[in-house]
Amino acid sequence: MKVTEHLAQAKDTIVSFEILPPTKGKSIASIYDHLNPLMEFNPAFINVTYHRAEMISKKRVDGSFEMVEIRKRPGTVGICAALMNKYKVEAIPHLICGGFSKTETENALIDLDFLGIKNVLALRGDAAKGEGYFKSDPQGHAFAEDLVRQIVDLNNGHYMEEEIKDGAKTDFCIGVAGYPEKHFEAPNMDTDIAYLKRKIDLGGNYITTQLFYNNAHYFTYVNKCRAAGISVPIIPGLKPLTNQKQLTAVPRAFHVEIPIELSKEIMRTKNDADSEKVGTEWLLQQCRDLLKNGEKVLHFYTLGKPGVIYDVLKQLF
Repeated sequence: MKVTEHLAQAKDTIVSFEILPPTKGKSIASIYDHLNPLMEFNPAFINVTYHRAEMISKKRVDGSFEMVEIRKRPGTVGICAALMNKYKVEAIPHLICGGFSKTETENALIDLDFLGIKNVLALRGDAAKGEGYFKSDPQGHAFAEDLVRQIVDLNNGHYMEEEIKDGAKTDFCIGVAGYPEKHFEAPNMDTDIAYLKRKIDLGGNYITTQLFYNNAHYFTYVNKCRAAGISVPIIPGLKPLTNQKQLTAVPRAFHVEIPIELSKEIMRTKNDADSEKVGTEWLLQQCRDLLKNGEKVLHFYTLGKPGVIYDVLKQLF
């Protein structure tokens, strides 16, 4: 079932999760251990992130060095298929521009279609490790809107090879990213929303937001999107804070604001366990406020802290 169908048919609150593939060398059992407790809450869908390859310096036998491409977290497509088989849940792979050629993107989409995966999240992706800014593959897409356009083309049966006539049509529901505190590369919020609207106008079906800790930012963002003519569903993304280091790490990585009250409470804690309690309570109150204001879906970035998410959901439901 498509995400938009889940949202349209839902009578109760929808819960969804996002997970990371395990690092290379670990089994998929680590994913199951992560998700098993959370499946109690019947998530409508589970997002699986995709990570571009990195270039590392490796020493040769003769003492010289060579640059080698490695992928630390492979398996996104396989994990999606496994989740659908094990849990009978919709799995949503991330698709990114960075590190993909257009041909590789098309082939990935064909694989996903053959597996019966009906949803994808189209993202530009981050800059490669060690690079100060995003660089696209020479034969790939520079912007998420171009990736959306290619997915829509395949939905219409238009393949890269011009000789393919009457090609099989895919039927992907396309999610795109939104930023309640604007994308850090956008000069201002109005410009950022204009870029978002282009992705929607090209064929994006719903929006999942970047994490946020101040619900006022999210509500203002939704209002601005609606005023700009964006009418598709907007899903709030949520992630707990669980230690003091995150007070600097999270803003640096995700370019979001941590409210003064939350940061002060966490700074008063004496250990990670106490910090986690503060972060859990903050997330719980965020969720309650979102639901009180009419939100129908809560999307959690679990990212190594399924226990916190479980505790919050247990208190909510």
